[in-house]
Amino acid sequence: MNTIESIKTRHATRGYLDKPVEHELIEKILDAARFAPSGVNTQPWQVAVVQGNTKQQLAEQIIAAKENNQSPNPDYAYYPELWDEPYKSRRKDCGLALYQALEIRRKDTEKQKQAWDNNYRFFNAPVGLLFFIDKQLNQGSWLDMGMFLQNIMLAATHYGLNTCPQAALAEYPDIVRSLLNFDEKYAVVCGMALGYEDKTHPANRYRLDREPVDSFTCWFE
Repeated sequence: MNTIESIKTRHATRGYLDKPVEHELIEKILDAARFAPSGVNTQPWQVAVVQGNTKQQLAEQIIAAKENNQSPNPDYAYYPELWDEPYKSRRKDCGLALYQALEIRRKDTEKQKQAWDNNYRFFNAPVGLLFFIDKQLNQGSWLDMGMFLQNIMLAATHYGLNTCPQAALAEYPDIVRSLLNFDEKYAVVCGMALGYEDKTHPANRYRLDREPVDSFTCWFE
């Protein structure tokens, strides 16, 4: 698959086969991703690869915190407090499409909870990735981190794997840092599921529209 095909076919995958990913393959993906650009070559990314018992413990601890009404305390605000258009409608359409694919109705709170908790389980992918950045670094380094994350997703596609970037896994950063023994100086950026797509899973059957080029581009000559 060439680069353009990888960019256009990559999608958030929320259902995975019970098939392990070899350590060597994960390392190849990270080895490719490390060539992402970064301002003055800061290379601000830190990565934790979680599998097996560690991945299960992380999910259990976060879900327990949520069930005990412990408020999320992310290291940064991913979303705005108030949603204006067109973002408000896009957000709503995204949620509706996922729930329709999973056949979850508005009043079915238990199924909604189960669907959300699957975020913390990395959607049962065999591999979970967690990303950290030094808190002393500024917005520019966060841009660099985004390019690093995209490299991982495209490299995974190249090797026949699928991914889902997950902001939800940054909701309880103290739990993440404590379990993985990361210093307080590192902010938890996000998580990412990695594995082989279960093409029969209903959550993988829907796609969201993208705006055409002319809707977000101004041309000057």
